[in-house]
Amino acid sequence: MNPVVKNILAVVLGLLLGSLVNYALIMISGAVIAPPEGVDPGDMESIKAAMEAGLYEAHHFIFPFLAHALGSLIGAMLTAKIAANHKMKFAQLIGVLFLIGGVMNVLMLPAPIWFSALDLIVAYIPMAMLGGKLGGATKA
Repeated sequence: MNPVVKNILAVVLGLLLGSLVNYALIMISGAVIAPPEGVDPGDMESIKAAMEAGLYEAHHFIFPFLAHALGSLIGAMLTAKIAANHKMKFAQLIGVLFLIGGVMNVLMLPAPIWFSALDLIVAYIPMAMLGGKLGGATKA
């Protein structure tokens, strides 16, 4: 297969799988850690209102962090596995794309500053680099 096509496919599949992991963890989070009383986890406005009211506690942020971190990790790992060359660069691209989504999330939801900082600093680029290494990348 043409290396350019293989690299594009690697990035697309990495984004797809990473997004599915992210989505799945967010969907099961409410069953594992119940949201605050009266919050509809399927309604962004309900979540936003509850965060603004201070109803979310630290344990409510465990699954969102795991979803972001594992989505980046798994997406980058698959990308590095499939990519024909520049494996770590393509894995890091996955991290950057997920980071863009994370920044958008921080701008939309009034999460505590500690969570926003932890999420943006740890969940995306470092996890993508780890995923790249686990996927077989040897250098940036």
